[in-house]
Amino acid sequence: MGYAYYIWTIGCAMNVSDSQRLAAALDQLGYAPAARAEEADVVVLNTCVVRQQAEDKIYGRLGSLKPLKARRPEMVVGVMGCLVGLRNSEALSRRFPWVDLFLPPSDPRRLLDALAERGMADEGRAMVAAEVVRRCSIDAGFMLPLAEQGRLVSAYVPIVLGCSHACTYCIIPYRRGPERSRPMAEVLAESQALVAQGVKEITLLGQIVDRYGVEWGSDPALPAAGPLAKDELPLASLLRRMAGIERLERIRFSTSHPNWMSDDLLQAVAALPQACEHVEVPVQAGDDEVLARMRRGYTADDYRRLVARIRRLIPTVAITTDVIVGFPGETAAQFQRTYDLLAELCLDKVHVARYSPRPQTLAQRRYPDDVPPEEKERRRQALDDLQRDIAAEINRALLGKTVAVLVEGKKKGRWWGRTATNKLVFFEAEGEWLGQLVAVRINWTGPWSLIGELPAAGD
Repeated sequence: MGYAYYIWTIGCAMNVSDSQRLAAALDQLGYAPAARAEEADVVVLNTCVVRQQAEDKIYGRLGSLKPLKARRPEMVVGVMGCLVGLRNSEALSRRFPWVDLFLPPSDPRRLLDALAERGMADEGRAMVAAEVVRRCSIDAGFMLPLAEQGRLVSAYVPIVLGCSHACTYCIIPYRRGPERSRPMAEVLAESQALVAQGVKEITLLGQIVDRYGVEWGSDPALPAAGPLAKDELPLASLLRRMAGIERLERIRFSTSHPNWMSDDLLQAVAALPQACEHVEVPVQAGDDEVLARMRRGYTADDYRRLVARIRRLIPTVAITTDVIVGFPGETAAQFQRTYDLLAELCLDKVHVARYSPRPQTLAQRRYPDDVPPEEKERRRQALDDLQRDIAAEINRALLGKTVAVLVEGKKKGRWWGRTATNKLVFFEAEGEWLGQLVAVRINWTGPWSLIGELPAAGD
């Protein structure tokens, strides 16, 4: 009798990628994916604790597994990701004794070893699966999870693991460890393997993706993919080398930091047809005092100049940002400066989060959480309302125009995909369009999506 697995994922794109690697490894063991935890022999929760809301959801899911584990004690329950972190499993084990394994972010190899020890996996196949997790390279026989083979159009490839920047509000350095970059040759091999399996778009991931390779210094051996050109930064070099991968239609990268976005990188995006004209660069606040308490390392005017520079070098760019409202000590006037900055810059998308104290962070230890929850929500809603109007106006300019859409799936009878500037587009058409790069003429626009049609023959 074969075994089945179920993976529940919450949080960032890095978690999505980690879950994909785990699924691929379990496929190597001969396991099959299950639609529900109740149908699985192995259940893994891949967790996020960047916000309290996400953490609360995890505790709810863990609670729901307790009676399931009581009925089926042979079931293996694992928790991985940022809830566990690098050194947080002992306290969690006492709190959730029905969980068998607590696994650090991006490294579920202990689970694979445990399955072999329990007789639920052949030891040799478990070693192969562990190598899939470790490298995800062609040499390791990396394959996409069975459920995604031939159907996944856009994939994530982590290139920077962990973070060393230590913004005062951020828990990531404490849970994912210090920043380290994957060798360039390894990233290129994984990207080639994904494209060989039908992937058309790859997003390179890092907490600060622009810092890819900074720890290499001047040593040309570390990239392991040939020396860098003079004054060429590793991420720009990686983009240029990935552009040579045949059948790779698009390349994205996320997330950037204002202090590390170089002209070399922006010029690479502008010059490479495969590089999407879409930049994610969080501002977090529009008030200099708040930014200083956050330890972001720039001012609001620095961010204004960066946006102007991005738009000058990539005239067709779409810019996405992140904002935290209700950071400790944020006054109404300071919030208004954030509002005014966003109203001035008219960015394409703004992700707004209410501040929640995170354990171990400097902000949690030093600053009282003194903005009332209802005020945080009011500020969040104000920015959401502002951005809805800005996005609607930006998208309205696309009405009647034809845009290139990479088709990623079908929902409720309509195909959907995204433009190079990350606009979500729906259209109806007969036939099979998955993975195709198609021209769509836009006939309806809204703040969050567009609807169009394929031009008639001869148009």
